[in-house]
Parts: sequence; structure tokens; C-alpha cells
Amino acid sequence: MDREIPKEVRNKERRNRIIKYSCISAGAVVCIALLISFMRSSVNRKDLLISQVDTGTIEVSVSASGKVVPAFEEIINSPINTRILEVYSKGGDSVDVGTPILKLDLQSTETEYRKLLDEEQMKRYQLEQLKVNNETSLSDLEMQVKIAAMKLNRMEVELRNEKYLDSLGSGTTDKVRQVELSFNTGKLELEQLKQNFENARKVKDADLKVKELELNIFSKSLAEMKRTLDDAQIRSPRKAILTYINNQVGAQIPAGGQVAIISDLSHFKIDGEIADSYGDRIAAGSRAIVRIGREKLEGTVSSVTPLSKNGVIAFTVQLEDDNNKRLRSGLKTDVYVMNAVKEGVMRLANSSYYVGRGDYDLFVLDGENELVKRKVSLGDSNFEFVEVVSGLQPGDKVVVSDMKDYKNKGKLKLK
Repeated sequence: MDREIPKEVRNKERRNRIIKYSCISAGAVVCIALLISFMRSSVNRKDLLISQVDTGTIEVSVSASGKVVPAFEEIINSPINTRILEVYSKGGDSVDVGTPILKLDLQSTETEYRKLLDEEQMKRYQLEQLKVNNETSLSDLEMQVKIAAMKLNRMEVELRNEKYLDSLGSGTTDKVRQVELSFNTGKLELEQLKQNFENARKVKDADLKVKELELNIFSKSLAEMKRTLDDAQIRSPRKAILTYINNQVGAQIPAGGQVAIISDLSHFKIDGEIADSYGDRIAAGSRAIVRIGREKLEGTVSSVTPLSKNGVIAFTVQLEDDNNKRLRSGLKTDVYVMNAVKEGVMRLANSSYYVGRGDYDLFVLDGENELVKRKVSLGDSNFEFVEVVSGLQPGDKVVVSDMKDYKNKGKLKLK
């Protein structure tokens, strides 16, 4: 026959079971919490770039792409249709003013030039001949005028004598009229000769001026050909580096064909490009910052192309330190052109996360060991800072390094 278990024993066993199940439940909760904590993504603090939000001034800029180019670069073209006979230099050589670079075939051009020299000399002789002929012709006409004047004087004397004799009764009225008619005829002939002389002088002066003008035009054409011939003697116009040369001996070169390029590789400038939608934010005289790696060079926008090409506007930046050791021809750079100043705004360090005005999901430090994603609205920027419009407060610490790998995470643990 079973014996009834005492009530004290039953209560003790029930308490033991409750304590056992409670411990198991607590252990399970702890394990789940540890598992959740373990499964939460974590990042190493030393791999992050963290910036603290503060209040200050932002000199607003627009970013553009740029390329380092020589401050001076000159293309040397052949002024005539010719071919290359000899090459005296090679790419990369340093050339001084007047240094021969290559030799072109100038034989036909020189022959033509000498022919034109002879023609110019012939035109000079023709001009001298015309002057002598004009002087001779005008001298003859002038002499005829003088003879006619002398004849007229004699007729005038004869007319006076006939009138005197007629007054004494020794002459006749018919004789007086005959001499008077001869005198008036001689006067008209003299006037005609004088007019012919004056007209001939004007015509011959005009002919002489035409010939002188023709000679002057021909001489200018000859001087232009001489300049072309001198230019065909391919020499360096200044001290620079020969960055390109056509070294194909015997190659045919058309008039205007490129044969060499010289560049000043001791001084540089920046050729920049920016989307035409930002064209109103850039102007000549604007301050610019050129970023090469971590180095920043200051400069000024010297010119802006007025036309858009393929959706971009080109501009040039003159650097203050245009011979900096970091500058290399062809090197790609980031260019920031300043266009406004904002004071007393919240700002955050600029980095790769920023791609323009708008809303961003940024990780903000919450406590010491946790990052929490927060919706943040950002405004204008420059090469150093970004304007914080909303979502952050001064003193907040924000991750500004690349966090694309954690874009689907809301929280991150710091290690």
C-alpha cells in the first residue's frame, strides 16, 4: 500500500523544478542575446574615417575634372608643301632659341624666290625708266610753252608797233587787224600748250604712282615669301622641350602640316572641364583649388570657353605655384572652383561619400561602440567641407569613409 508523500516534500520538489526551468530559460535568453550580438555586423574603428560636425564658414565650390598641361605649347607647321630631308633632334630633347630641328626640301621654293627677286629688280628698272621718260616728255612740253610765250611776246611788240604806225598814218588798219589776230591766236595757242603741259604732268604723275604702288605690292608679296622661306627653316622659336617631331625622312608634308611640338615643361597650367549645367557658376577670375593626391594648389580661372561641347564647358586655371614638383604633363586632377561664401552653417568633412546636394544615409556614432544609420540632408560643398542642412547636430561624429558594404545595415558595432 502506497504511502502519501508529505506536503513539505512536494513543495520542495516543485520549487526545485521552478528554479531549474527558470535557470534554463535565463540561460536561453542569455545565449540568444549573445548570438544576436555576435551576428550583428561590426567594423574596426581604425578602418573608419570619422568627422565631427561643427559650425563655421564654407566657401562654396563646384567640382570639375582637370588635366595638367604645359603652360606654353607651340605647334610648328610646315608653311609650304615639301618633304623632310634631315632630322636633327628627337622627342624629349631640350632646344634653345634658333636650334635647328629638321631640314625641309626648299629647292623649288628658293628658285621661285630668286626668280621673284629678279622680277622685282626689273620692276625697279622699269620704274626708273618711266621716271626718265616722264621727265623728258614734260621737259619737251615745257620748252614748247616757253617758245610759244616768246612768240607771243614778239607778236605783242609787233602789234604795238603797227598801232603806233597807224596812229602816225604810216600803217594801215588792215595790217593792224592782221597782227592783232595773229597775237590773239598765239595767246590761245599758249593757253592750250600750258593746259596740255598741266594735263600731261598729272597723267604722268598718276602713271608713276601706279607703278610705284605695283612695285610696293610686289615687294610685300616678296617679303611674305621670304618670311615663308625663313619659317621653312624649321628652328625652335624659344627655349623649350621638344615633345613631338615627325622623324620620317622623305615623308611628304603638306602646307600647314604639323612637323613638331615644343613645350615648356618647367611651368604648367590646368585644362578643366565641367558640366554645362554648372556653367553659370564659373567665370574668369574665380579662385580655384587644384587637388593632386593630398596636395592642394591654388590658382585662378584665366579663361572660360563660351560654347558647350558634348555637354561640357572647358576652362583654364593659371596656378600660383606653376612649377610645383607634383605637376606632370597629362596628370589628371580634381579642380574646385569657388563661387560663393556661406557663414555660420553646420559642416562636415568632405570625402568620397559626397556626390552632390541631396539626402544621404550616414552612420553616426552612438555612444562609444555603436554606429547608427541616420537620414541626413546635405547642401553645398567645397574641397574641405560639406554643408549639413538637417539630420545632424554640432558635435555629432559621423563616418565619412566608404560604407557601401554596409548599406543594408541599420546598426554597426565598433571593435
